[in-house]
Amino acid sequence: MKAHTPMEATERLSLCNAELLIKSAFLAVGVPDLAAQSVANALVAAEAEGQVGHGFSRVEDYAAQVQSGKIAAAAEVIISHKGISSLLADAGFGFAYPALDAVIEKGSEVALEHGCATMGITRSHHCGALSVQVEKLAKQGLMAIMVANAPAAMAPFGAKDPVFGTNPIAFAAPRPGKDPLVVDLSLSRVARGKVMNARKAGKDIPEGWALDKDGNPTTSAEAALEGTMLPIGEAKGTALALMVEILASVMTGASKSTEASSFFSADGPPPGVGQFLIAMKPMDTEHFAARIDTLLSLIETMEGARLPGSRRAATIAKARVEGIDVPVRYVDAVRKLAEGHA
Repeated sequence: MKAHTPMEATERLSLCNAELLIKSAFLAVGVPDLAAQSVANALVAAEAEGQVGHGFSRVEDYAAQVQSGKIAAAAEVIISHKGISSLLADAGFGFAYPALDAVIEKGSEVALEHGCATMGITRSHHCGALSVQVEKLAKQGLMAIMVANAPAAMAPFGAKDPVFGTNPIAFAAPRPGKDPLVVDLSLSRVARGKVMNARKAGKDIPEGWALDKDGNPTTSAEAALEGTMLPIGEAKGTALALMVEILASVMTGASKSTEASSFFSADGPPPGVGQFLIAMKPMDTEHFAARIDTLLSLIETMEGARLPGSRRAATIAKARVEGIDVPVRYVDAVRKLAEGHA
């Protein structure tokens, strides 16, 4: 089924068919089966929740980096214990998603047994929508926090030279009998993937998203990618970005944002960025469930208020039933890869 809007032609795909298509594309460029499935799962999950900058739009870039060797497609994930409840996963300059799958599986077991687990990932790559990862832990009854650093794209407040990535942060908490609470935000005003998506579509971006390389406001996606992203909350946003940078890169031994190469270009060395997660078991599960439900239900019943993540949950529910509408240009590009026409 194909639909046309005044802006762009799209094609509707079921979530299952979308995963199969993306997996086929990565298999065609030499990505092993398990890694191809892991990446496909993550990209489609992001697309299903409306995070289009972390979905189909990434496939061509990822494939080009596999072909250039910037992503080590067959990298083995090695997990080591740094303490009773502390794990470090070495992604080996491969995809982030298989490393996340592996460390979350082990880390959840540790947190359920010991009450808490910290999970670091080093020598990693773009990790897409953090919401997808923290929700996995919340569905096991755990609270979760995740941070990640990215190639430098945001200056400390008041400066014009980038030091931080958009450095996202996410949180999830279980709600017995209901979907988990999931909060996911970029510390720039918008995720940089939205700017890249606009450039690929030949569109301008709204004013207030970014500055050009000279520190001037811009609506050009091209100029924004050569300049810097604006932080949320001005100085508070870059203070949070610094906290994320320390946890995701300094703590894990990964590349700092200023050292990381582009997630979008096939040129250069692997970015080698890091991710960091904390999983926590509620101290009193029964009382926690009642207390969080009271708090969140209060917000849900307030006129004009919207619980964080509610729009995301509705988007996912709709995608499960109706599928996702993906720009035809992305679907066609992925099909070409799957057919061996890279």
